[in-house]
Amino acid sequence: MAKILIVGAGIGGMSAGARLAKLGHQVTVYEKSDQSGGKCRTEWFGNYAFDTGPSLLTLPAVYRDLFLKTGKRIEHVLKLEPVDPAFNYNFSDGKKLVFPNLSNPNTYLEIEKIFGNEASKSWQELIKRAERMWDVSREQFVESELRSFWPLLKNRNLIGQIREISPFTSLRAISNKLQLDPHLKMIVDRYATYTGSDPRTAPAVLLTIAFIESTFGAWHIKGGIGQLSVAIQNRCEELGVKFEFNTGVDEISIERDKVNGIILEDGRFIESNIVVTNADAEIVYNKLVSKNVKSANFERRKLSKATKSLAGFSLLLGLDNSKGKSPQLNHHNVFFPENYDNEFEEIFTKKIPVTDPTIYICAPNDENMVKGDNKEAWFVLVNAPRHEPGFGWDWSRSGPEYAKKIVSKLDQLGLNVSARLDLVKFRTPADLESYANAPGGSIYGTSSNSARSAFLRARNRSKTKGLFCVGGSTHPGGGLPLVGISAEIVSKLIGKA
Repeated sequence: MAKILIVGAGIGGMSAGARLAKLGHQVTVYEKSDQSGGKCRTEWFGNYAFDTGPSLLTLPAVYRDLFLKTGKRIEHVLKLEPVDPAFNYNFSDGKKLVFPNLSNPNTYLEIEKIFGNEASKSWQELIKRAERMWDVSREQFVESELRSFWPLLKNRNLIGQIREISPFTSLRAISNKLQLDPHLKMIVDRYATYTGSDPRTAPAVLLTIAFIESTFGAWHIKGGIGQLSVAIQNRCEELGVKFEFNTGVDEISIERDKVNGIILEDGRFIESNIVVTNADAEIVYNKLVSKNVKSANFERRKLSKATKSLAGFSLLLGLDNSKGKSPQLNHHNVFFPENYDNEFEEIFTKKIPVTDPTIYICAPNDENMVKGDNKEAWFVLVNAPRHEPGFGWDWSRSGPEYAKKIVSKLDQLGLNVSARLDLVKFRTPADLESYANAPGGSIYGTSSNSARSAFLRARNRSKTKGLFCVGGSTHPGGGLPLVGISAEIVSKLIGKA
């Protein structure tokens, strides 16, 4: 039985901890804050609960596998509910498109009804292409350790696979190639933002998101997506994993390019030759690992070349419908602006808050997320530039003004927010950096803004012996499904006791 130390009680760290404990290891998790979950939290403010991180679950099979492999069925601890319709898209010209959940045929019919037969046919082609991309990328690029490009050259089907993935084609370019209706192009562009990226440069393989959402569905967890964090922590504790909250890690101790433990902020030294870190890779290699550790230079160089992901500005709105008429939104709602390109220009080039942003509203019809009658809890998110005082935008002062602007925009969209406001809070990228240890407030660590972006993410197995990395800033990427997969990869690399 090996003694394993995990830095960070996010979803990735806890998922790895549960799997490793099941394999017979002695696992302790050190978390700087007073609770688990990292960015994945359901938080209560007064009578309202909000998912302040992920607001939907895709690929639930990843977590079904986690619970099954560690001794319980997920259905015994969480109530998963399909969200139908999956998404409600609203466009500036007044057109609306609803994507049904778990039904491609019905989605095609909806597109045909709103935008015509040719638009529907082009979306069918897109889904077929996305499925082929997923089939090619799933095993080799997503579910396996990705150490370098060279082992992939041994694959006899490499040429055909490269043709399918189109690594040097952008998401925007493939939309143009498929001659998508302009409204549908906006939906495809949005898939880039799922990884904090710019669709004008992000690789076409992100199209797989369209296949994943339509095939495996959009899911809600009763009581909030943050209940996943609670359930995984409970699973860990049942397996003997120990947690030390309010316990920050100051340094990962390394001698001769081998891990020998961690040094806590309170000065304690905890010995171990295996450390799994769930902290952002930028923090790991630029703060927790000494600059004198030569084996870490490889990851530092990669991080310096990678484009950081965009950040997010969020509003938590508690609405009292006894004060005014409710528009009765669906669970997941997207309101696109007239000029979507301007959003990416302002975030990635000008590095300023978006003038007219795309607005995402999560309005779950979940009685477990409100207290009292006639109340709604809306989580509102807009893409935003990182918090970079001196280099980009400084979010330390502009939050209140931008929050008012977004509320005003919601009113202009006819959502009657101001009249019903019972509670309003906002979170800037600076806030996200502070409470979630996300540098700059980047939601996903590094972006996917280049063909080589997958190879610029931190490896799950470091060149420093005994150091392993999980979470959204590592391979295979951000988002709940990929974070869960990263934990599975790491547990397999470490193996049984």
